[in-house]
Amino acid sequence: MGTLAQTVLPFKVEATEELLTANAGLVVFGEFVRGVGLNRWLSTEMPKPGSRRGYEASAYVTPLVLMLTGGGRSLEDLRTLKNDTALGHLLKQDALPSTDAAGDWLRRTGAGEGLAGLDRINRRIVATRLRQSGLTAHTLDGDASQIVAEKEAAQFTYKGEQGYMPMIGHLAEAGIVIFDEFREGNIAPATQNFEFIQACEARLPKGHRIAHVRLDSAGYQADIINYCEDTGKTFAIGGRLDGPTQQAIAGIPEAAWKTYTDCAVAETLHSMNETRKAFRLIVVKYRRQAELFDDAPKYHVIVSNRVESTEDTLIWYRQRGETSENGIKELKIGFGMERMPCGQFAANAAFFRIGVIAHNLFVLFKHAALDTDWQRHKVATVRWRLFHLPGKVVRHAGAWVLKVAGDTADLFHSIRTRSFAQAMASSP
Repeated sequence: MGTLAQTVLPFKVEATEELLTANAGLVVFGEFVRGVGLNRWLSTEMPKPGSRRGYEASAYVTPLVLMLTGGGRSLEDLRTLKNDTALGHLLKQDALPSTDAAGDWLRRTGAGEGLAGLDRINRRIVATRLRQSGLTAHTLDGDASQIVAEKEAAQFTYKGEQGYMPMIGHLAEAGIVIFDEFREGNIAPATQNFEFIQACEARLPKGHRIAHVRLDSAGYQADIINYCEDTGKTFAIGGRLDGPTQQAIAGIPEAAWKTYTDCAVAETLHSMNETRKAFRLIVVKYRRQAELFDDAPKYHVIVSNRVESTEDTLIWYRQRGETSENGIKELKIGFGMERMPCGQFAANAAFFRIGVIAHNLFVLFKHAALDTDWQRHKVATVRWRLFHLPGKVVRHAGAWVLKVAGDTADLFHSIRTRSFAQAMASSP
């Protein structure tokens, strides 16, 4: 006679043959992505497989988007999707490539025409989001961000760590990444910033423009300032405390400083040798804690051509922390881009761009399919409250049925109705 297992609480665990999923909410996200047109765009924009037995690009990209949106961090996490039979039935993804096949596909894609194809797909997502927002004049926040990657081929960054240094361009009002440029770690953040701004602008739909530019001190370059002036863009860019800047600060009269609790602010006119017009030099002076040999104040400078008060320009410049720096944090931490899965630069470039696509599709999903109460939430919260809800899948009258808890059924119905409306609006 068998003995009962010793347990802390009095319940039993039994196996079931029923189709269960811990990702019921990811089903409605996957349906939204299908309705927007991701599979159609992949078929149009991506190279075809090299053999009749090869998988289409959608067999790789769609699972990667679902995996990253659901919280996966590595190619091995694709196994979780592959083992979720209920999810596969509902999203019609019964056959998924292996993790090795996904790695091989990323390498081919990053080294070939596929990377440009992914860029064109992202442009389609951006265009959909911009139609949704109704805005045509945009603020561009550009920034470089270090990704630590102890890969044999990875270069050392200026911070002294092995990894990569991608450039990321955010459209602040829409909350999306307009363009990413994956770069080796040893490329300085200031490299080709002007060309990057032009690349971002070139990816806007017809009738849209970049009206405002915010950059950190890596963007303090004469060609960028001249370009903004020539094309009617306002800008606020972090400056550098070089010799001429320090001389300009020294020339500010004491009476010009406006004192606050934690700092003092003043401004003057300044220029660079190559700039065609003078610009505002806004100076923030912080009190430094007295040190043995150095109690001089600490300065932070911003250059701008905006026509408004000093305080308003400072406030506007600091908003890039919310849109650009926090946006990068969401992309890296929320969508798993803080680490790269492959040893090859090209494969990681493709993986990073798919991460950008997943991020932008999630932003589009939030604004198109969820109520306004959800708009402030990051992806981690939406996973907890929606994507990882449990569900049971049954077959009834020849159709699959997703059963969820009663208090979430109305939410699922609302999302699916809105997803259908978005699909109709996105159809060719």
